[in-house]
Amino acid sequence: MMKFRLEKYPLLCLLMLAMAFSCRSQYEVMLSSADVDAKYKYAFEMFEAKKYRKAAALFESLSMQTSGTERDDTVRYYWALSNYKDRDILTAEANFAGFLELYPQSPFSSEATFLKLDCMYRATYRYELDQNPSRACIAAISEYIMDNPSSDRLDVCHKMMDDLVGRLDKKAFANAYLYYKMEDYMASVVAFKNVLKDNSETPYREDILYYIAKSSYKYAQLSVRAKQKDRYLSFLDEYYNFVGELPESSYRKDLDQCYARAMKAVGGEAETAGNKELRQEERADKKLERQFKRKRKEIKI
Repeated sequence: MMKFRLEKYPLLCLLMLAMAFSCRSQYEVMLSSADVDAKYKYAFEMFEAKKYRKAAALFESLSMQTSGTERDDTVRYYWALSNYKDRDILTAEANFAGFLELYPQSPFSSEATFLKLDCMYRATYRYELDQNPSRACIAAISEYIMDNPSSDRLDVCHKMMDDLVGRLDKKAFANAYLYYKMEDYMASVVAFKNVLKDNSETPYREDILYYIAKSSYKYAQLSVRAKQKDRYLSFLDEYYNFVGELPESSYRKDLDQCYARAMKAVGGEAETAGNKELRQEERADKKLERQFKRKRKEIKI
């Protein structure tokens, strides 16, 4: 069989090369172009056409050509913005951060700061997963609110903050509840009390106080006889704490039954009216203290 050798047909080779070059798209030509003005104009054309991935690549290429020039902050901002519009959130956050480090006084810096914050928020995880990104985002939102008290984005920031804090509260409750579900009642009491220690105003406060009392009761119930009395007395303290704060709770009926069994186990009687009144006063003082702490927290934010 006769072999076809291109080197014997130089004109054909040149024609094929010319055809290959002519098949390159305008985008590919501009991406490798050294003509900064033409590439700059074309990058914005791609951006306006909502071809954000191509625009990002063009602005990235331009950033190496415009470094140190008056166009550099614009190129770097639109590079990050193209990433953001293309939903490449992690790259966008990194590029907004780099832009703000280089050009904190740029006309684009205010918008870039918020968009970086929005990238951080979008990169957080649902409550079951690692919440360190949520904590970092909460800190960044707090800083933004303090630095921009008149921003028209404050409502959005507060919604993001509420969502992230809600995830932390839900995760903390779920982690503590896991001990209860595993029937490790002593660890359950400790874990739930730690949740309240970290955030006394958690929306799960009623549930937590119930599970503290219930865990305490079950711990006493499963203890050896020699230790039951002291542990039932500990439950009674948690019971009084619960009913003093939440007398109308839907959990009250269940805890009342536990209370009756515990009193029978320790051979005790219902508390006197005087002791009950004293406990109610103590609960009221604690409630006022929590309200005061919440007000201080709101003022700080």
